[in-house]
Amino acid sequence: MEAEFKKAVNLFEIDKIKQAKKICIKIYKKNPKHFDNLRLLNFIYFKEKNFYEALNIINEAIKINPNFAEAYSEQGNALNELKQLNMALKSYDNAIKINPNFSNAYYNKAVVLHELKNIELAIENYDHSIKINPKHIHSHNNKGFALQQLKKFNESLNSYNNVYKINSNFNFLLGKIFHVKNLMCDWKSYDEFLNKLKKKINHNLAATLPFNTISLYDSPSLQKKTAEIFIKETLGNIKEKIISKIPKNKKIRIGYYSADFYSHAMAHLLVRMFELHDKSKFEIIAFSFGPEKNDEISRRIKNAFDQFIIVNLKTDKEIAEISKKLNIDIAVDLMCYTTNNRIKVFSHRCAPIQINYLGYPGTSGAKFIDYIVADKILIPKEKQKYYSEKIIYLPNTYQVRDSTQKISTKIFKRKDFGLPEKDFVFCCFNQNYKITPDVYDVWMRLLKKISGSVLWLIKNSDAGLDNLKKEAHARGVDPNRIIFAEKLPVPEHLARHKLADLFIDTFPYTAHTTCSDALWAGLPVITCIGESFASRVGASLLSAIGLEELITKTKIEYENLAIKIATNSKVLKNIKNKLEKNKVNKPLFNTKLYTSNLELAYKKIYKNYHSNLAIKNIEIK
Repeated sequence: MEAEFKKAVNLFEIDKIKQAKKICIKIYKKNPKHFDNLRLLNFIYFKEKNFYEALNIINEAIKINPNFAEAYSEQGNALNELKQLNMALKSYDNAIKINPNFSNAYYNKAVVLHELKNIELAIENYDHSIKINPKHIHSHNNKGFALQQLKKFNESLNSYNNVYKINSNFNFLLGKIFHVKNLMCDWKSYDEFLNKLKKKINHNLAATLPFNTISLYDSPSLQKKTAEIFIKETLGNIKEKIISKIPKNKKIRIGYYSADFYSHAMAHLLVRMFELHDKSKFEIIAFSFGPEKNDEISRRIKNAFDQFIIVNLKTDKEIAEISKKLNIDIAVDLMCYTTNNRIKVFSHRCAPIQINYLGYPGTSGAKFIDYIVADKILIPKEKQKYYSEKIIYLPNTYQVRDSTQKISTKIFKRKDFGLPEKDFVFCCFNQNYKITPDVYDVWMRLLKKISGSVLWLIKNSDAGLDNLKKEAHARGVDPNRIIFAEKLPVPEHLARHKLADLFIDTFPYTAHTTCSDALWAGLPVITCIGESFASRVGASLLSAIGLEELITKTKIEYENLAIKIATNSKVLKNIKNKLEKNKVNKPLFNTKLYTSNLELAYKKIYKNYHSNLAIKNIEIK
């Protein structure tokens, strides 16, 4: 029997799982109390992603030897995969109680705490793991991300640098380091990082996460390649899941999947559309894998859906299975690669038609995502080849907006925010990582050319504030001319836009929600259009509100237009008047029209599916 067991171990080690499993089951039938065989079976079931069987087997092992720490850790791993998170914590605590120097148990416990959003306690456990094993690379890596979430960027960078010392080629590490540096506007070696990342991506190496790429390169081809690398590294060679033909129903069942069904930028955009969906033709079902909230937006969203299903403690496969049981016709991923996404859910096929929509401005690079929602400005015909999905072309713009969104009636004065009473106020409320050295060069030249003018930015972190002031000084601009706004509730934030004169966009990652926020509040926006999806959103929104004259094609054009507006009050007044008129007359803020157009798209792809037609680009006119 022991010879057979050794053979199974050897087969497992060379990844011949089926052969190893066959031998282990044979041994199990002869001797169900063979402890090591039970553990190997657990590993095999784990490898097969059969976590229920893995849990059952390791439970049997624990009964035989209740003082073996590794078994409790393995039990915790199975429970974690099954999203039984609190029970997983108990298992890891049992492992640690038996072996206080069990580095992996502390790490695994930290991972679960991290998922439960107990970030500070997660960091404590990552630290325990590192203290026992200073080279525990995954603890350093995850600690880096946890610190990033807490906006402790310098500490986050230290953790990622520790990973680099252990393994400089660790997956996605270089991009993570670069992203944290950009979050705090630390631009030392910026071009060097850009070149290193690009070289690694072109060599098909897992250098950076897809989301971190879109703010760095105005290249849809590079962004597609990054996404494809990510899918391959995280999901491997996925076998296409086929769903049996769902009978045609009177109502089309749309599943919307997100972690952001609360007072989040995406939810603010979408909530009115959910409310306006034609319930005589569509049944809409929310799958929420985010935090449960009880704010106004989350309440409106819950009331808008026919069903609101909380699935945050369900596995990826379970979410897909629930979707199939509900006969979801079209599954809409509202996140793709944004924070807290569950892209793996869609690899199991939630529905025969799956769509990448709104949250992520780029391609998924995944064969299991069928469509991406866009418009003709975002993805010109010649750029279609850089998207793994077929394109749903909506008229006007891809971005929806809540036409009922409230703007506070509170009257703010410039002095409330440290702004000059009479001088020109340039404004940009984009996140720090969107601000590149090139963009900042242009902005500083504007301040130099427009006497007394200031630049009004959102305060994202103390580190970002300090570095942006230093960078201003390095460019010969008084740092006091950079004014930082603290975060406010959305209605008040929108209201204070009126204090600014002009919103100057970032590039290549342009303003998205922040752009339509500004326009909704009556603040003109100038943008510089690029090649990628993310670099063309500003242009898409400005076109949809009839302000094409505020779209520029080069940095020089962008700078000259900003100067023209800042030095000619009549020009600025005319633009603002036109904006106020177009808010009513143009389609950007017509949520009812937008919803109708999206529904037409849903009907068209649904009809094509039931007509057994190949998936192809569609256009709604």
